[in-house]
Amino acid sequence: MNKTEFLLRLKMQKGLSYLKILQVMQQMPPDEDVDHEWLSCLELPDELILKVESAFFNDRFESAIERVQRQFKIITFFDDLYPVKLREIYRPPVLLFAMGDLGLLEREITVIVGSRTPTAYSRQVIENLMPELLRRKQVIASGLAQGVDAIAHQTTLNYGGKTIAVVGNGLNYFYPQGNMDLQRAIAKKGLLLSEYLPDTPPKPFRFPERNRILAGICKNVIVTEAKEHSGSLITANLALQENRNVYAIPGQINSPLSVGTNQLISAGATPIIGPRLEGIG
Repeated sequence: MNKTEFLLRLKMQKGLSYLKILQVMQQMPPDEDVDHEWLSCLELPDELILKVESAFFNDRFESAIERVQRQFKIITFFDDLYPVKLREIYRPPVLLFAMGDLGLLEREITVIVGSRTPTAYSRQVIENLMPELLRRKQVIASGLAQGVDAIAHQTTLNYGGKTIAVVGNGLNYFYPQGNMDLQRAIAKKGLLLSEYLPDTPPKPFRFPERNRILAGICKNVIVTEAKEHSGSLITANLALQENRNVYAIPGQINSPLSVGTNQLISAGATPIIGPRLEGIG
């Protein structure tokens, strides 16, 4: 059995968490398929071995796997297409489900994130920065949430650039519903990515998990506006942990949406004070 099918089976098996799948992955042969002989040699707790064997032999998974493989491109941790930067992060995703141009993962990526309820300032900043970002051959990535994420994706497409959306749900979902047309456009003109099985619904805890992928695939992160303790700051802090370049837009000290970005700058993020974007590209 090839690794893609085996890892899909593990993802579909109830009771196998990410950490348990990781335990199995650590014993997988790097350049070979998995077979029953390998399965019998696993050094794992008995309960976990039973779950793995159930996944390996479950005939009911076959049709579901065929359907997923028809619908989406699938990248495993062991594939050459798997982004090198992402492979190096803490808790890299086991699988990535994709629609669109996988070649974008091989280019230099700048993530733009910010508030779900931004002021006009975020839109103005993104409009001002986009020509220079695209001149520097940056692929723009974000999380397809409402607000700054959607503005970043749409502005990139408006300028003829390439964009990657990493979502916190399966690719059979449109979330939020208001971004349905945008999601379809990104699938055609850019790249959609998710680590979740296609029918996985959006849940609040999945968005911070999504953020680590954004931080993992990029070289740069730009935060436009963010409240204190916002999800955008999670992305920025993860990026800092992974030695990415983090930039923030300074804002008015009396604006709640500038508290997060001003704090980032105070903590060492590079302030963007004009369209020259020193250090990017």
